[in-house]
Amino acid sequence: MLTDISTSPSGTPGTATTAAAAATPASGRRTHDDAPDTAALFARLAELEEGPERDAVRDELVTAWLPMAHRIAGRFRDRGEAVEDLRQVAALGLVKAIDRFDPSRGAFESYAVPTITGEVKRHFRDRMWALRVPRRVQELRNRVRVARRELTQNPGTPEPTSADIAAHTGLTEEEVAAGMEALESFSTLSLDAELSSGDDGYSLADTLGAADGAFDVVVDREAAKEGLRRLPERERAILYMRFFEDMTQSRIAVRLGISQMHVSRLISRSCARVRDEVLGQRGVRKPR
Repeated sequence: MLTDISTSPSGTPGTATTAAAAATPASGRRTHDDAPDTAALFARLAELEEGPERDAVRDELVTAWLPMAHRIAGRFRDRGEAVEDLRQVAALGLVKAIDRFDPSRGAFESYAVPTITGEVKRHFRDRMWALRVPRRVQELRNRVRVARRELTQNPGTPEPTSADIAAHTGLTEEEVAAGMEALESFSTLSLDAELSSGDDGYSLADTLGAADGAFDVVVDREAAKEGLRRLPERERAILYMRFFEDMTQSRIAVRLGISQMHVSRLISRSCARVRDEVLGQRGVRKPR
């Protein structure tokens, strides 16, 4: 289990990092928590096979470097995420860095810092959006945000236009527009949010359209036209009397001088024939 040991031996929080840059005892070993000397532990970890002993060394390394992970997480405070959650994400990045680190390739800190930072940034990219946004749009948002900051870093600099940002980043103005929209779309707006403050106030949901079922009826009618035209005249007449004049099967039978059972069979056969023709046409893929 990860524990927070970011306090100094005296119990005063916040002093460990300061001491890290200042003090080394007579033995030459650094005593601060933020960047401890753990080269021996990493060398030992690399030699051990999977098992309890290796897990214990790994936990010791995590505990030693956890204050640095917390410091990195602190850089991202005030961005809409709880600090404790950010610390957990940074701790996960620390564990990944320890598992992947090769002691023969240099200092652990130079490898761990970008790994942990990347894990926190990935958390914001993938988890903090109210709606899932394509990664390409997220990257456009980040490039536009950085460009705006760089273009307005001097006091009195006017707000850059889309053309200015496009020239600065090498993006097209359409891509800049997408990034600008994403900057304003980090959170969602409730459909119940009122858009008017007057007595006739209406919500966002009131402005949304709905599917019109009449369109399906039009499509079905047009699809059935050809099949109906190909029916024998008597069957077309029976369908017309039944479904357009709302006559009962008994009345149709009397008018045509046939049995009600025969009328029922003709209606079923005619409808099945038209339906099969329509479904057959929809199942045929149109040539390109």
